[in-house]
Amino acid sequence: MIGSLKGSVESLGIDNCIIETAGGVGYRVFMPAAQLAQLTQGASVRLHIHTAVREDAIVLYGFLSREYYDLFELLLTISGVGPKMALGILSAVKPDAFYLAVQSRDIKVLTKLPGIGKKTAERLLLELKDKVGHVAAESGDSFGEAVAAGGSGAVAEAIEALASLGYSNSEIMPVIKKIEGAESKTSEEILKQTLRLMMKYFPADK
Repeated sequence: MIGSLKGSVESLGIDNCIIETAGGVGYRVFMPAAQLAQLTQGASVRLHIHTAVREDAIVLYGFLSREYYDLFELLLTISGVGPKMALGILSAVKPDAFYLAVQSRDIKVLTKLPGIGKKTAERLLLELKDKVGHVAAESGDSFGEAVAAGGSGAVAEAIEALASLGYSNSEIMPVIKKIEGAESKTSEEILKQTLRLMMKYFPADK
């Protein structure tokens, strides 16, 4: 099984590239759109690789960062989610945003992802609820900290009030993070500052 590839970008396609190794072998690798867009023809690159073995083909999926690779592998543990669907999800959302949607149980965000209907989204939440926090913490992203910050006290009260106004957790948590010293403020102060920021970031929706 191929676990990584190092070589130069020989060509770029819509959803894949050809990586030519030092030995002169070219490998076709499928990648998330945002990561594929970072490549330029002729550039040297090293990719984390997932090798999918099918009856009729061996397909390589590549990722520039371990963060994307780890989420891809995590998605494959969900029943009904195959490599193509997992790649589509990673082409539509960044890992930290996906982790945020899962931990905040924001089914509205999940159902906007390609191939994810309500039943699949519910299955994702059920099967990932005990896995996402651990993976997010290991990845070193700020998502885990953002959710933890809203776990109690004035911040939690402000989040509850914002939710009652119709904001989703995926909208609330990134904005809450922008408030300096939130842990030392009252819920009213946090709510007022957050609403001002909400009007700035989501003016058309609310």
